[in-house]
Amino acid sequence: MARLFGTDGIRGVSNKYPMTSEMGLKVGQAVAHILKRDGLTPRIIIGKDTRLSGYMFENALAAGVTSMGADAVMIGPVPTPGIAFLTTNLDADAGIMISASHNPFEDNGIKIFSKTGFKLTDQQEKQIEDLVLSDGLDDKAVSPGSIGKAYREKDALGRYIVFLKYTFPKNLSIEGKKIVVDCANGATYKIVPTMLKEMRADVIPMNISPDGMNINKGCGALHPEGLAKKVKQEGADVGFAFDGDGDRLIVVDEKGSILSGDHLLAIFAKNLKAQGELKNNILVTTVMSNIGLSIAMEKQGIRQVKAKVGDRHVLEKMLQEDAVIGGEDSGHIIFLEHHTTGDGILSALQLLAVIEKERKPVSEINNIIKLFPQVVLNVDVKKKPPLEEQAGITGARKEAEEELKGGGRVLIRYSGTQSICRVMVEGPTQDLTEALAKKLAETVKKELG
Repeated sequence: MARLFGTDGIRGVSNKYPMTSEMGLKVGQAVAHILKRDGLTPRIIIGKDTRLSGYMFENALAAGVTSMGADAVMIGPVPTPGIAFLTTNLDADAGIMISASHNPFEDNGIKIFSKTGFKLTDQQEKQIEDLVLSDGLDDKAVSPGSIGKAYREKDALGRYIVFLKYTFPKNLSIEGKKIVVDCANGATYKIVPTMLKEMRADVIPMNISPDGMNINKGCGALHPEGLAKKVKQEGADVGFAFDGDGDRLIVVDEKGSILSGDHLLAIFAKNLKAQGELKNNILVTTVMSNIGLSIAMEKQGIRQVKAKVGDRHVLEKMLQEDAVIGGEDSGHIIFLEHHTTGDGILSALQLLAVIEKERKPVSEINNIIKLFPQVVLNVDVKKKPPLEEQAGITGARKEAEEELKGGGRVLIRYSGTQSICRVMVEGPTQDLTEALAKKLAETVKKELG
């Protein structure tokens, strides 16, 4: 049977394998069973974003956890990084987040955090996977008198807000700052406006009315165009767009221009170096980051270390290199001295801190990087054979690279969370970049679609 865990937990279409209520029950059982210790009752936190199927999985996971004699602490809608924080803050043994992040509402997923707030290692995921796919979980259920309890933690969001505000310098203030926030009808819909209002900002919220099916729909970090329009219309200082589970951030400056994760990484790395806080003078990025970021970091005298795509790989490389900041162009940024995982809200606060320190508008702070034209096309695929073994694709890639003549690059890779092959091309002009990307995408579709 195929592996359950991808690059970011278990993910798929709700009510279809592997994202069924039965799977939720088994995952809850497996996690609780692994954590059982003599004389102690494990405590496992369960959070979710705003998808309709979250109710189903929340109850299924809680049933599995309690059937093994562990307690389930239900948090309700909360950003994924909030679960990472609350797992340690509430002294829990594990945290489980129900979310498919930036995917449409039909999808859902299960992400698991250890008691230290970090996502599980491959070995830990395999241990859970082996248990789930075995037939012996029901035999490990406890006696009726040892069944665990399930209850809701009502103060969870308050705890998380306090943590976030402590990452903002005490000597700075955002009082009166006009900020537009697009919460994607997702997990940040309540916490972001509440926190920024507590900090005395003038907050203009968008997409804060989740109905279970409108998460990420034409809004948020994947679709920041509406935010850009609103920022200009309101004459706001800055706009923040989050994805469905709040671990990504895309920014709009006061002129309505959209800043990607690469822009933010350049800003943060430069600022940390100026403050003497860029440990080992390293910024960790992925192979998807724009060439423009590499050029900007070279000019700043900052060493860029590249990891494979995925926040887990970024974190692994950061730990290996002893770096304090790393991230992806998607807006997933890790400030390791503040948190164990990428946190869109924390990133927004760090940008506000930079704005206040430099006393400049975002458009001026963002003048250190010039991105190359980049086109990313997603091709639906029916199978995922090794790309290096597909002669048609490797031949088309070689032709594209020859046409770029060293003035760009090509990257073709499978998504770790969807049945998609991503074709990315960077080049000297937009027209050439688009033409090469479309040609390569057609080849991939012909070979694998």
